[in-house]
Amino acid sequence: MSVTVETLENLERKVVLSLPWSEINAETDKKLKQTQRRAKIDGFRPGKAPLKMIAQMYGASAQNDVINELVQRRFHDVAVAQELKVAGFPRFEGVEEQDDKESFKVAAIFEVFPEVVIGDLSAQEVEKVTASVGDAEVDQTVEILRKQRTRFNHVEREARNGDRVIIDFEGKIDGEPFAGGASKNYAFVLGASQMLPEFEAGVVGMKAGESKDVTVNFPEDYHGKDVAGKTAVFTITLNNVSEATLPEVDADFAKALGIADGDVAKMREEVQKNVSREVERRVNEQTKESVMNALLKAVELKAPVALVNEEAARLANEMKQNFVNQGMADAANLDLPLDMFKEQAERRVSLGLILAKLVDENKLEPTEEQIKAVVANFAESYEDPQEVIDWYYADPSRLQAPTSLAVESNVVDFVLGKAKVNEKALSFDEVMGAQA
Repeated sequence: MSVTVETLENLERKVVLSLPWSEINAETDKKLKQTQRRAKIDGFRPGKAPLKMIAQMYGASAQNDVINELVQRRFHDVAVAQELKVAGFPRFEGVEEQDDKESFKVAAIFEVFPEVVIGDLSAQEVEKVTASVGDAEVDQTVEILRKQRTRFNHVEREARNGDRVIIDFEGKIDGEPFAGGASKNYAFVLGASQMLPEFEAGVVGMKAGESKDVTVNFPEDYHGKDVAGKTAVFTITLNNVSEATLPEVDADFAKALGIADGDVAKMREEVQKNVSREVERRVNEQTKESVMNALLKAVELKAPVALVNEEAARLANEMKQNFVNQGMADAANLDLPLDMFKEQAERRVSLGLILAKLVDENKLEPTEEQIKAVVANFAESYEDPQEVIDWYYADPSRLQAPTSLAVESNVVDFVLGKAKVNEKALSFDEVMGAQA
């Protein structure tokens, strides 16, 4: 099979496939005879219509089907014979100059996978993030858990920051009501930034039953475009004030967190274990991100456009599905421009190619024990870890995610052993993000 592979631009290639008309015609005849046996045509018993009539009715579509099948088959044969590593799917185009009457020519245009050459990793710098969890961090987490279980009790006094208030309000701009500017029995917590600062400040100091007018200036970048940059006057009536009460750290509190016997010391141990696991996950993610950035710097790589487009489409579908899961039923029909995902898609495809090369060259495939350790780590935060482990191992396809994480862990360890490593210690708040 003598075929010339033409290099176009970057990773794009082109081959011209020749399909002998004798083969096309023979395959078309076979297909028409198969159609004849199944055809139900008025005036003829099933399968008894003349072949000539079948050819007149179905000949063109049968020939098109045959050509498509032969093109796919021939392209596969050429790719194998030429040892072409095809990325994505080829596109087929007609050839204007059909100079050979004995055959039909089709051009296949496709991309090949790039050659991945890993550069000198010892020249790359990687940031290894560390953090610790001690008593202070446990205290901070317990305080957050207390705030999450805040109870509000009615009080007869003026409203203060931290109170939950229930109000009626009506806003007007230039004396006219506006959309979304009025509500009754609206509840919010003062100081939680649920409302604009001027609005909240106007409520502070009010007592139940009082009404007052509060002037509020909407910011220029306010999300409601109709009121952005405008001034409104709100008539506010305070209906109820409730004071926040945090639960005591006692046996009842410990039981609410899943400690059956209410032992506060056990609760703190459990909190430390859970927080340590989350901190470890987050610092590992940051270190992994630094490693991946180093790999991208170490490798000059042009990702195949076809694979980038496929990944961008997958990311778009993933975003739409997330919207649907959040209750946006119409999100499935959103027409998201793929360009907004191209940068992320190119990074993912490039890293996929680099990691595949690195794993293959350095035998970094995970062992069964490593995969089991990842699954066990997943399961540890659940009430019945063994049930979660059994779920993963009930279907081999469910092990794809743990296996990928184990591969990434091996890659991170490998790169950390080669690159210049700068350790960076982060505080608990820096790792977890600011939490009130």
